[in-house]
Amino acid sequence: MMKFKITLLISFFCCLTVFADELPDLGDSSQLIISAKEEQAIAREILKEVAVSPEIVQDVEVIDYLKNLGDRLVAYSPNKRQQFNFFVVNESSINAFAMIGGVIGVHTGLILASNNESEVASVLGHEIAHVTQRHLPRMIAQQKNDSIKTVLGIALALLVARANPQLSAGTMTAASAMGVQKQLDYTRDHEREADRVGFQILTDAGFDGRAMVSFFSTLQKGSRFSEGAAPSFLRTHPITTERISDISNRVKESRYRQIPDNPDFLYIKSKLRATNGTPQSAVDEFEGSIKDKRYMNESAERYGLAIAYMRKNDFVKARQEVEWLKTNAKKDVLIETLACKLEVATNQPAQALNLYLKALNIYPNYRALIYGLAELYLMTNEPEKSIRLINDKLNFYPDDSYFYELLSRAYAKQGKELLQYQAQSEAYYRKFNLPRAIEQMEFA
Repeated sequence: MMKFKITLLISFFCCLTVFADELPDLGDSSQLIISAKEEQAIAREILKEVAVSPEIVQDVEVIDYLKNLGDRLVAYSPNKRQQFNFFVVNESSINAFAMIGGVIGVHTGLILASNNESEVASVLGHEIAHVTQRHLPRMIAQQKNDSIKTVLGIALALLVARANPQLSAGTMTAASAMGVQKQLDYTRDHEREADRVGFQILTDAGFDGRAMVSFFSTLQKGSRFSEGAAPSFLRTHPITTERISDISNRVKESRYRQIPDNPDFLYIKSKLRATNGTPQSAVDEFEGSIKDKRYMNESAERYGLAIAYMRKNDFVKARQEVEWLKTNAKKDVLIETLACKLEVATNQPAQALNLYLKALNIYPNYRALIYGLAELYLMTNEPEKSIRLINDKLNFYPDDSYFYELLSRAYAKQGKELLQYQAQSEAYYRKFNLPRAIEQMEFA
């Protein structure tokens, strides 16, 4: 985790330094010192690290779940022109953070601490509001210092603060004198505005506004023991009784609606639990909760147990859980994808192919299924089918780097080196790695 944060620091510094000569006179705090174009350049630097960091969750089902949730909220944000990108950090602390350029990170710990999808959505709505209301650029612009380097340092610390308050404190010490650390925290006005705008986004998108109250109340209770034990989210988003009261009043003023929870939230939550720790510890956790009936949803619990068994290479028991899900659970693409993966893991390509084709007929643009079938075609030495499948789906996912990596592997199997290098170049370009993209084109 620390390596990822340090790399971000270096990237931000290099990116912001390029803009230093174009910054306006900082004596006028009303001037915005980071333009929309510069924000997007910073966002690209962040996403470049996200694409390759081992500390970022790369599971496409988790990625797409958060993206779909975020996009649903963004559709109701006040700034329709703002671009957003969402990613998941494999970190147990309860945190989420927005960075310049509309890049929003969510820790797995926050998802695991949430009781329902609306609670996750309430935090995302809050972070989206920080971006649309341009709180970070406004905080940087308000600095009275006349040193470009000082302001760049503050910008770095503000960005990293969203992800790691402790690391940002060190950055601040190097950037400026005592007292500047206070600028790391969103002001009360920023928080109230993010609450107001975030709540509107949340409810307009069809989520339960009460979830914002319940989740923030849970965080506040968890912070009462000591400052060091407080969830990371609270250190940069201080939650007060007054804020919770204000949100509660907004809930009372809004029309009550019964919001059915998305079962995929529970499946994704179980998947994160199942991939955490050792395979045996994950198996023990799910077996114990099912035995004692300590769960919100039995299907989600057995889904997690099946994944834990697969991690342990206990495919017999994994198959038993998948069969239970097929018989008892409501049809869901996550279950269908898991069943396909089980056939591949047990070296049953014919059965896997049959399941993939049936599932894609129902969920034609589900990326995990497309990935899986393309990989299966490569495994069975049918690269032409993999190429045909991916080219058919590229219109839906033109910026998907892994599609191009699969194409590159397929062309390599066919001995078509020119197309292989071209596809790999496209993959690097979509990972924001222009030097490697150019290198591949030179090979071609």
